[in-house]
Amino acid sequence: MLIIQLVIILAAAKLAGHLSARLGQPTVLGQLLVGILIGPAVFGWVENTEVLKELSTIGVILLMFIAGLETDVQEFKRNAKAATYVGLGGVVIPFAGGYLSGAMLGLGMLESMFFGLVLTATSVSITVQALREMGRMKSKEGVTILGAAVLDDILVIVLLAFLMSFMGSDVSVGYIILKKFAFFAIALLLVWKAVPWLMNRLSGFRIAQAPVVAAFLLCFAFAYFAEWTGVAAIIGAYLAGIAIGSTSYGHSIMEKTELVGYSLFVPIFFISIGFNARFDGIGDYAWLLAPLCILAILTKLVGSGLGARLAGFEWRSSFAVGSGMVSRGEVAVILASLGLTNGILDSALFTVLIIVILATTIAAPPLLKASFGGRKQKNVDHSVTPTYNHV
Repeated sequence: MLIIQLVIILAAAKLAGHLSARLGQPTVLGQLLVGILIGPAVFGWVENTEVLKELSTIGVILLMFIAGLETDVQEFKRNAKAATYVGLGGVVIPFAGGYLSGAMLGLGMLESMFFGLVLTATSVSITVQALREMGRMKSKEGVTILGAAVLDDILVIVLLAFLMSFMGSDVSVGYIILKKFAFFAIALLLVWKAVPWLMNRLSGFRIAQAPVVAAFLLCFAFAYFAEWTGVAAIIGAYLAGIAIGSTSYGHSIMEKTELVGYSLFVPIFFISIGFNARFDGIGDYAWLLAPLCILAILTKLVGSGLGARLAGFEWRSSFAVGSGMVSRGEVAVILASLGLTNGILDSALFTVLIIVILATTIAAPPLLKASFGGRKQKNVDHSVTPTYNHV
C-alpha cells in the first residue's frame, strides 16, 4: 500500500539523515544507505513500484530545478573552460578504464565499449545535495561540477548513439545529434527570451500561488522537452531553474520549491536509489566487485581532477571537483538497463554494475566532505541558503 510505504520511506529518510549528520557526514549518505536496507536487497519493507519510481523522478527533477535557481549565471560563464576540461577528463579516462576491464573479462570490442560507457556516465544529483548542505553550490568548484556534468550527459548520449548504431540498432546518429542540438538551441532561446515574459504573464493569474504554479509548469515542461529529445530530464529542469532564478521571482520560488521538494519528493528519490541493489545472481563475477568499485571511483576522480588541475585549480580544489563527478547514480542505471535489455550484458554482469554504480553514488558525499574539509567558503551569497534543515 502506497501510504504505508511513504510512511516508511519518510521516517527512514529523516532518521538516517539525522544520524548521518550527527556523524559529520552529508545527510544524503545516510539516506542512500538506508534505502538499501529497507529495499528489496535486505529487509524488503518497500518495493520499488511504478508509482514510487514516478515520485522519485519528480524528486530529482525538483532537486535539479533548485540547483538551477541557485546557479550564478555569470560565475557559470566564467567557469565554462574549466567545466569543459573536467567534463572531457571525466569521459576519456573512465571510458578507457571500463573498456580495458571489459576486454579483460573477455567481452567483445563493442561490448567492452558499452561497459566503458556505463562507467563514463555522471549523475550530479547526489553531488548537488552534498554541495548544498556544505554551502558550496555557488563555489567555483560547485559551478564547474554542474557545467561538466551537463557536458558529460551530452557526450555520453552521442557516444551511445554511435555505439548502438554499430551494434545493429535502428538508431540514426545524425538524427540523434540533430535532436540534441535542437533541444539546446530552443531551450537556450526560451531561457533568454521567453521564460521571463511567461513568468510575468502567468504570475498575474488570479489563482493561489500563481508564480509557483508558473515555475513548476515551466520546470516540468522543460524536463519533458529534454527527455523527449533524448537529453536527461534533469538537464531541462536545471535550465528552467537558471532561467527563473534570473528573474525577480527567483528567491521566492526557490524557498517554496525547497519546501515542496524536501518535504516529500527529494527524500523519496534518495531512498529509492538504494532499491536498485541486488546481491543475488552475481555468480562468478563476485570477485569483480571490489576492483570495479575502486576502478570506477578512481577513474572519475583522476580524470575530472586532472581536468580541473589543467584549468588552473589548486590540487585540493581539483580533488573536490573530481569527487563531485564520482557519482554515477540514475544515469548509469539507465544505461546498464539498456545493456541488459539489448543482450549486451548478461544478468550477472548487470547486477555487478548496479552494485558498482551504487558504490560510486555512496562514495561521492564523504569524498566531497573530505575534500572541502573545514575550509571557510568564500564569496557565497548566503541570502539563498535555506534557513531550515533539509534532513
